[in-house]
Amino acid sequence: MKQQLMSCRQREVSRGFLTRTTALVLLSATILGFNFSVTQAQTGRNLDRKQTSVTRIQNGVVRLDGMLNEAFWKDAIFVTDFLQKEPNEGEAPTDKMRIAVTYDDAAIYIGAELETQGRDLPLFLGRRDTQGPTEQLIISLDTYLDRRTAYVFGVNAAGVRFDRYHGSDSPFNRDFSFNPVWEAKTKAGPNGWTVEMKIPFSQLRFTSKDEQVWGVNFNRWIPSLNEDVFWVFTPRQETGYSSYFGDLHGLKDIRPSRRIELMPYAASDGSVNDLNDEKDPFNDGSQINSRIGGSLKMGLGPNLTFEATASPDFGQVEADPAEVNLSAFETFFPERRDFFTEGSQLFDAEGGRYFYSRRIGASPRGSVEGDFKDFPSNTSILGAGKLTGRLQSGLSVGVLAAVTGREVAFGFTPPNGTDTAKNFKAEIEPPGFYGVTRLQQEFGKDGSTAGIIFTTVQRDMDKFSPLRSSLRSQAYSGSADTKLRFAGGKYDISANVGFSHVVGDSTVIKATQESSARYFQRPDQGYVSVDPTKTSLTGYKFGLRGGKRSGKHWLWGGGFGLESKNFELNDAGILNSADDIDAWNWIGYRETNPGRIFRSYSVFFNVNQSWNTNYQRQSSNINVNANVTWNNFWNSWIGFEPSIRFKSDSRTRGGPLMGFESGWNAWWGFSNNFSASTRYGLNGNYSVDELGGFMYSINGNLSTRVGPKLELSVRPRYRRENQPRQYVATLTGSETTSAGAIDHSAAGVNTFGSRYVFSRIERDQLSMQIRANYFFTPDLSLEIYAEPFIANGRYYQHGQLSGPGRLGLETIAPDGTVITSNEDGTYTITSADNTVTVNRTDVSNFSRLSFRSNVVLRWEFIPGSTFFAVWQRNISDNGNRPGERARVGDIFDTFNGAGNDFFALKISYWISAS
Repeated sequence: MKQQLMSCRQREVSRGFLTRTTALVLLSATILGFNFSVTQAQTGRNLDRKQTSVTRIQNGVVRLDGMLNEAFWKDAIFVTDFLQKEPNEGEAPTDKMRIAVTYDDAAIYIGAELETQGRDLPLFLGRRDTQGPTEQLIISLDTYLDRRTAYVFGVNAAGVRFDRYHGSDSPFNRDFSFNPVWEAKTKAGPNGWTVEMKIPFSQLRFTSKDEQVWGVNFNRWIPSLNEDVFWVFTPRQETGYSSYFGDLHGLKDIRPSRRIELMPYAASDGSVNDLNDEKDPFNDGSQINSRIGGSLKMGLGPNLTFEATASPDFGQVEADPAEVNLSAFETFFPERRDFFTEGSQLFDAEGGRYFYSRRIGASPRGSVEGDFKDFPSNTSILGAGKLTGRLQSGLSVGVLAAVTGREVAFGFTPPNGTDTAKNFKAEIEPPGFYGVTRLQQEFGKDGSTAGIIFTTVQRDMDKFSPLRSSLRSQAYSGSADTKLRFAGGKYDISANVGFSHVVGDSTVIKATQESSARYFQRPDQGYVSVDPTKTSLTGYKFGLRGGKRSGKHWLWGGGFGLESKNFELNDAGILNSADDIDAWNWIGYRETNPGRIFRSYSVFFNVNQSWNTNYQRQSSNINVNANVTWNNFWNSWIGFEPSIRFKSDSRTRGGPLMGFESGWNAWWGFSNNFSASTRYGLNGNYSVDELGGFMYSINGNLSTRVGPKLELSVRPRYRRENQPRQYVATLTGSETTSAGAIDHSAAGVNTFGSRYVFSRIERDQLSMQIRANYFFTPDLSLEIYAEPFIANGRYYQHGQLSGPGRLGLETIAPDGTVITSNEDGTYTITSADNTVTVNRTDVSNFSRLSFRSNVVLRWEFIPGSTFFAVWQRNISDNGNRPGERARVGDIFDTFNGAGNDFFALKISYWISAS
């Protein structure tokens, strides 16, 4: 077995890149953390607020056991005046409850007694941050009293903790990546359950005033009664969350801590590959790696937190699902790495995806020669820093910087006959620097905002690097945005304006002009053209939208946006296509008060249209959709969307305009009561077009609890489609064979000298996500994930585009050449003049099998410190029935292919120096 340590791989980074990281984050800390005055935000609603007070207790007298048997609880101030939000808004709850808050020098404590009147109380265990169908208690704290933000801490009756952060005055703006270190214990009895929570002040941000008032709210959810009980609730017809909280008085002489936390880790992993060749010098079937690293989290004043990580490890992160992508556009998967998910909402900007964190540490873009290759799957992240927080003046701050290393790959070709063995080495990714800054100021009594975002990517490539032809050396983007809210948030208007600027070698800038985001080489569009001498591109965008967001019945809105043809975000963010003008509007009617049949319902009507900047229509559709919550708390929905024919500027992938067929799409679905211990649902989609194409899909989900510790779920998905215009190839010039030549430019006389080949395609896709989770305790779990995946496709009825802007295909070209389809999905081109035949294999029928699985043992052995043991099995293979329909029995074939096994152990230890 080979030992391959990280130090064996050549990774280099210039000192200048590291200096930029440190300078960017620390400069932001200096400017933002210490130069803003701290004043209480004058925002909120004119409400007759509820009031309660805390009591101070001696240090060290709390024994956290879930029972309120310490003497100080007798002197605590309990609140009891709770009301339902669901199912009967404003009525008294079914069960009595009382909650009190105390504190000492180190922490705030919550004690609660919750009656059940002898009702059965299920105690379903789950992983942290999974609430489950079990009674739960939630406390929300607005520690700045800004009436906008809130820290939320909850625990269910089985002792499972969950937490989140609300960055704005909305119940839906939830950041579940917020992971403070705190404790909670529960105790269940025949007539109810009790709770004790301990939330250290080191895990909260607040001011340094001698006496403080915080916003507070309490919430109890009772699944068996479908009852949601609050101390203060937001009415169904209104918007807002923190702005409705009551006041918590009596906090004196508490000080924000330094909040210094260290999280070192050590990890080791190994992999075993089923497929290995004895000639491969890089892989004998197994590898072992070891690494260490860690992170630092430090408070900068009472409002900001600086976090840094060195050599971060993400070995416990679940693998992305399999896919077969036949489009010209990139697929984007969600971020799952803890460092990047925590506080990620701070980097969201109005009007575009300026920052997509998975660009950092992505797969290298270069290549290396050789029959066998030692090629890293991801670019190494040498270090990253992040500054986040919210000043009491209402300014939200997000600054992130990361440095990635130089990646080198090796190749080897064994001797063959008289040819000697060859070794290859190539740089496949240069050192990189990624930076993003997001500032957003909240102002006005209704919580209006104004913000900016700026991103930069720098790649360290010398003038001789071959990567200069495929990677841009510099990229910048930014935006300014505002949202003006009126009448307590009932109405709003948003506007944004942005820019981008990319710099690179003329070769890569030419490729940028010809990429799927813009296709400047389109031969029939005079307003765009490729300039092969350019070494930079600068673009812009702007947008405006507004609407009515709350009210008793009627809601409405609309907007428009424009992206210039040179706009580019794909170094740090996401942009599928530039050169766009979009317009949309919508109106809806809703009923939120329960009736005889419905608890609530809504009906919305939408109109969406888009053009390119030459005012060529790119899409046009309307849709109507309805959503219903029934009185048994089941949900159902249905929608219908017709679309008209238009001319697409991207369908020929750089060729002329091509027609896009009209059609319609319908969808439906239902799900049972969210609070049920067994949950299930089904949804589907069906669409047809004027050329006889169709698509239908059906997706199900079923999850259930088997006893208090085992959770099972399955999500089957099936999709079948027949698309009449699947892009196959663009053929140019003359193609020569031993029998003669075929001139594609003559065949494409109506399409600017190129032949644009399309076909019909039948596709099936079948997958099933399976999960089995066993929870030994709230802090120890075994979680199993598996997903078999099958995708089959058949190409047939090949033809070439008959002319610019047309939808039809022709099998006999103007020069007499004939295109015919073959049984294996390939096609043949035959010249009528000299009977030259060319068999094309650009694409063929396919069958793809995949099986991805993940088994994780997770143990939080002390608060904040975690041990992981991971096993991943990944199989990817070709099926034996290309072009045929996928069958349920094919799922079992996915288990039999060759694959890779990955094993990892990781331990991280939380150290608080606060």
